[in-house]
Amino acid sequence: MTADVEAPEYPTTHAARAPDRAAVVDARTDATLTYRALEARSRAVAHRLWEIGLRPGQHVALAVANRLEFYEFCWAAHRIGLYYTAVNTHLTAREARHVVTDCGAEALLLDDALPELVDALADLPEVRLRLLLGHARPGHEPYEEVAAAGTGPLPHEGEGEKMLYTSGTTGTPKGVARPLTDGPPGSVFLIRPLMRRMGFDGSSVLVNPGPLYHSAPLGYGMGMHRLGGTVVIGGRFDAGQCLAAMERHRATHGLFVPTMFSRMLALEGHERYDVSSLVTAAHGAAPCPVGVKQAMIDWWGPKIVEYYAGTEGAGMTLIDSADWLAHPGSVGRPVAGAVHVVDQVSGDQLGPGETGAVYFSGGSAFRYHGDDAKTADAYDHRGWNTLGDIGHLDADGYLYLTDRASFTVISGGVNIYPREAENVLAEHPAVGDVAAFGVPDDDLGEVLVAVVETTEPVTAEALDAWCAERLTRQKCPRRIAFTERLPRTEAGKLATRQVRDDYLGALRACEHQLTL
Repeated sequence: MTADVEAPEYPTTHAARAPDRAAVVDARTDATLTYRALEARSRAVAHRLWEIGLRPGQHVALAVANRLEFYEFCWAAHRIGLYYTAVNTHLTAREARHVVTDCGAEALLLDDALPELVDALADLPEVRLRLLLGHARPGHEPYEEVAAAGTGPLPHEGEGEKMLYTSGTTGTPKGVARPLTDGPPGSVFLIRPLMRRMGFDGSSVLVNPGPLYHSAPLGYGMGMHRLGGTVVIGGRFDAGQCLAAMERHRATHGLFVPTMFSRMLALEGHERYDVSSLVTAAHGAAPCPVGVKQAMIDWWGPKIVEYYAGTEGAGMTLIDSADWLAHPGSVGRPVAGAVHVVDQVSGDQLGPGETGAVYFSGGSAFRYHGDDAKTADAYDHRGWNTLGDIGHLDADGYLYLTDRASFTVISGGVNIYPREAENVLAEHPAVGDVAAFGVPDDDLGEVLVAVVETTEPVTAEALDAWCAERLTRQKCPRRIAFTERLPRTEAGKLATRQVRDDYLGALRACEHQLTL
């Protein structure tokens, strides 16, 4: 074996071999964090965390916008064996306090560009250290002073683990904890096989336009640092700025969600950007309408890959462009282990074409922090685990997702999966986005409703006719309403519960008003 193969896949290795290589670049300003700086600054912060008594298995958290220091702090915590929780920066004060308290964080990194979160987390008694980016504030240590301090070898170096919280769009956010090995640096790289399959290596440049508090942007970014490549970050997604960054930095890889594809395709003159350097553009987090994905393959070529996974990290499927064209709408076959579809009542494994709950086996274990009941619900008697999705396998073993189990609508005793209606409506040329969900009904128990964001004028009657041509009548929405903009998180997930609550609130305010 060569020395390159034997060397630990860890930022320390790259800081020694290529200290001036960019580890992170901010596309807004071209500010750059080199591997030399990442090594020195994360080591200095790790020393401070160790000084206050933090030891492997304990917790820290950060509430920080997308910026270079985000990765510094995560690597500081990771390298001394801590759990680290990235707080969704769009949470309310109450929600943010819940996450930080629930995870047991004893040190925080805060960002003065997010003053409401700084205020919300200023008086938690369990937190012993608050590091602040930006202006000085009583009770907070200036992060820059800590990161710039000279340091020697750390008393301990190992492998920590992120502990992120589920999005909370369907209930109270729960922390997802995977076993902490705290092995030697470079010994834990769970997504290495997947990244290699996508063509990542030490020369790769990943344009990473999503929020870093989300599992994929954080995980793939740190994976890049293990390989020695460059991560390009930005602020709130802007299609033109993203494409310009891909062109300017000669991106070899990109990590996207479907709404980003839709906005890039809608950008006037999008074809003028040179993205020929791309090797792979990966997308996940939410369903991608068939028409949108086909348009992206037509534009970028067969470089689009889709993955299906969750924050839990217990299973994953992958599908490349060629396989997707042969199996349109599929999210692929398992990368490791196996995927199963089981009957929701009996728990029996189902055959090809039969719809049921999607389970994984042979993947990594996980638990929901502080919630043994929820953890138990995620596993069956065979030790298989589920993310709560509904779907089916075809005869070739390709997985198709139908919906979330929690979103299933039971109307007149019939199970209806809202995503089927969403997928059909999303293909209408006048529909920009759509959310479908169940609402109470005196006669049928529940009925399916769709709320649509349009790109041009269209009537509910026209959309109803469109659905009726493509779905059985039972699967078609009983009601269609319109809105100017559907709420999606920066991670691309549709806030269906919020849309449903707004819809029901509008009905209560005016019984016959169907425009939100």
